[in-house]
Amino acid sequence: MTKTYLIKNVSVVDGTASPRFISDIEIDGDRIVRIGNDLCNERAIVINGAGLIAAPGFIDVHTHDDTNVICEPECIPKISQGITTVIVGNCGISASPAILKELPPDPMNLLGEKEAFQYPTFKHYVDAVNKAQPAVNVAALVGHTTLRNNVMDDLYRTATEAEIMAMRQELKQSLNDGALGLSTGLAYASAYESSSQEVEQLASELSEFQAIYTTHMRSEFEPILDAMEEAFKVGRINNVPVVISHHKCAGAGNWGRTTETLKLLDDTAKKQNVGCDCYPYTASSSTLDLKQVTDEFEIFITWSEPCPQHAQKTLQQIAKETDQTLLDAARMLQPAGAVYHNMCSEDVERVLTSKHSVIGSDGLPNDPHPHPRLWGAFPRVLGYYSRERKLFSLEEAVHKMTGKSAQRFNLLHRGILEKGAYADIVLFDEESVGDLATFSNPKQKAKGIHTVIVNGEIAYHDNQVFSQRHGRFLCRA
Repeated sequence: MTKTYLIKNVSVVDGTASPRFISDIEIDGDRIVRIGNDLCNERAIVINGAGLIAAPGFIDVHTHDDTNVICEPECIPKISQGITTVIVGNCGISASPAILKELPPDPMNLLGEKEAFQYPTFKHYVDAVNKAQPAVNVAALVGHTTLRNNVMDDLYRTATEAEIMAMRQELKQSLNDGALGLSTGLAYASAYESSSQEVEQLASELSEFQAIYTTHMRSEFEPILDAMEEAFKVGRINNVPVVISHHKCAGAGNWGRTTETLKLLDDTAKKQNVGCDCYPYTASSSTLDLKQVTDEFEIFITWSEPCPQHAQKTLQQIAKETDQTLLDAARMLQPAGAVYHNMCSEDVERVLTSKHSVIGSDGLPNDPHPHPRLWGAFPRVLGYYSRERKLFSLEEAVHKMTGKSAQRFNLLHRGILEKGAYADIVLFDEESVGDLATFSNPKQKAKGIHTVIVNGEIAYHDNQVFSQRHGRFLCRA
């Protein structure tokens, strides 16, 4: 028997950026069935919403939770900050379709060890997610690097025509099975040698399915405008939407250039469907990349396979302790993870306020000392950037985390509070909501999140995750 809930006297921020209004919300099964004043239903479980905001459950468009939604289905870092849907498979790396003969190459190793890649087809992955029934909904992109690793004997070259055709066939089958689209991670060595033509040919499979192309571009440093143009061309010649992943101007020599990049984004958006996602921090996180080693900003080592004793130190500190250059110290540590304090606050704020941006955490759940964005990105937008910094209204902040995201990734009946929509809802206190996760203590639940409802069932309430989970896999509409 399905449950019925009645949220009474709540301030509704509906995900469209429209002004809030006081109302009741009735949920029956997995859908919102009524929104209005003075609603009554004797069989409903009543939730007192007075003094709270009701918003659509947040949609994290940029995650690396591919394997974690299966092996850690409670999804505590996500559900505790009001996230009800995650999009996995970003940055060219996905858990499926994956056939690993050896250890996962960098950066596929961010998703887990070889044993974590158990899904030779996209359908295998869909079935595994539904069997695990995570606390949140899951939608997935197919990673370019994952496809390359399936068909190539050497990732440090461009693919042959035969290899491209094999990748296209795997991508097309995945799209048939419900994948949202294709992602690339061209900045990483395992995909950097891909030619533009390789990516363009792969992306030609997307248009038939009205699928999307997302990209961790070839560079976020000095050549960033060229990298953006390369990404936009992929979308233009194939008539598919493009999302620039975690848009930033990285490196001290690049700070301030979001005035240029956002102008290019604005100009291009007048001619084709383009946008970006971003996270609300001035530091990034990934594997330790020799191309990013510099003394211009702090690099914090989160883990190191050969030198675990040096985790939780800065690269600068490790170099001094071992009497090496930064580059030699980095080589000694690899493979390793790092947090790069490589952005300026003015750039972050400009990207956050862009009409083309939506929010994605880009958190790394397998990192033993993760970037705080894994636990705090969405409440940080609400608490710090909306309430304290007043960059945008609460309604606009919620829109960037819900309705706008659902529209960009074509998640039907998600990201909005209206009759007939899926009942993915977060209740929070506008005055106290915020992030508690820090760089020194990153595994901290957010504050001010009252209740989270996923597909019509309570998943999180009063700082507690419910044992019954109600997430599902969301195939491309």
